[in-house]
Amino acid sequence: MDGDGKAGVGVEDIRAVAGGVDDASARRREQRGWYWYDWANSVYSTTVLTVFLGPYLTSVARAAADADGFVHPAGIAVRAGSFYAYAVSASLLLSVLAMPLAGALADRTGRKKPLLGCCAYTGAAATTGMFFLGGERYLLGGALLIVANVSFVVSMMLYNSFLPQIARPDERDAVSSRGWAFGYAAGALVLVANLVLYGAHDSFGLSTGAAVRVCLASAGLWWGAFSVIPLRRLRDRRAGMAEETAGAGGATLGQGWRQLRETLRTMRRHPLTLSFLLAYLVYNDGVQTVITQASVYGSEELGLDQTTLIVAVLLVQVLAAAGALLMGRLAGRYGAQRTILGSLVAWVLTIAAGYFLPARAPGWFFGLAVGIGLVLGGSQALSRSLFSHLVPRGKEAEYFSAYEMSDRGVSWLGPLVFGVAYQLTGSYRDAIVSLVAFFVIGFVLLARVPVGQAIAAAGNPVPDRI
Repeated sequence: MDGDGKAGVGVEDIRAVAGGVDDASARRREQRGWYWYDWANSVYSTTVLTVFLGPYLTSVARAAADADGFVHPAGIAVRAGSFYAYAVSASLLLSVLAMPLAGALADRTGRKKPLLGCCAYTGAAATTGMFFLGGERYLLGGALLIVANVSFVVSMMLYNSFLPQIARPDERDAVSSRGWAFGYAAGALVLVANLVLYGAHDSFGLSTGAAVRVCLASAGLWWGAFSVIPLRRLRDRRAGMAEETAGAGGATLGQGWRQLRETLRTMRRHPLTLSFLLAYLVYNDGVQTVITQASVYGSEELGLDQTTLIVAVLLVQVLAAAGALLMGRLAGRYGAQRTILGSLVAWVLTIAAGYFLPARAPGWFFGLAVGIGLVLGGSQALSRSLFSHLVPRGKEAEYFSAYEMSDRGVSWLGPLVFGVAYQLTGSYRDAIVSLVAFFVIGFVLLARVPVGQAIAAAGNPVPDRI
């Protein structure tokens, strides 16, 4: 396999991967293609969701608001400042509805790649269409956001489900970490270019609003352009249930929710896999809340300006790429479970340090960004690769739809805790430190999962280090 004369073992390992890969060269080529989808779509997450769309869509909604500050989508009075948050929430709810349909269709037909392409280019087109936002077109902005975000979430579920098919068990930590690193590197690269354009928009003959719309559209063009590479290199595998559903595409869609119920029943036969999902649900909710609320903490509690916050986002992006690679190496030495547990300890220490940050001190906030960046990419990448070992063969898309649903479907809980803590105490410091509970509880739950036993129970080979 690797030139060490162990060809027989190599063939067994390859056959152990769902769908199989013909040889090492083909497998690595497919892995390299797989990385590029992280490169393609991460720009949407960074440029659109993290930096530009929220403030801009809110300004468009306010321009369309009545004298009391309300807009009226479908005749419902909505405060203009809440419109973006409601649109994001609606997109997550629709994603939860769409993922089981897509997962069941992918596993039953074996045609994940066309579904991935459909989601990628639908999302890219909707994001590119954000160039036309302006004036009072807040409804257009909300619709495009919902389409783009649903496409993004479903495509990530399909993309993640390729991992156990293109990588041997002993490769998955490294492969997953490289994918995350690619994504963070792309996000940082395009964000730098967009911030140069935004900061010097007068020099380019653009208004502030036009510069934002160009930045938003650039994320869609990037997403669509680089999606070509994974779609050319990834390949579909024959579905284990294809015979049952040949010529029944419409019926498959109609059976999506029945398939979800069947997936949940099947997962009850793998309680250790469910135990991991529960742990992931808890600590990842903490991760996602820190990502979304760190800028609020910086601006409202620490009194930092927009430039400082943007530089901090860039710092997180760059270090998250390096951190993903570093933690991938640590997982190769100590195992993924131990490395994730170590990252959760690092999260607790980072948040605790954030509680004591002095106001109007950018240097200390950059230090917090360094801590977040170093553990962010690795904890997410290794969680993905560890879960891939717990998935029974032929159930990849269905199980990864459950994985994504545990990620997206309850992502409201962390922000709710953050908001309630602030409401009760009036302090963002108390609100941010309340998130420590997610990492502590997640640590305890994950530490109790016998991962080797869980992998064997799913019918997969157990790596030497896990």
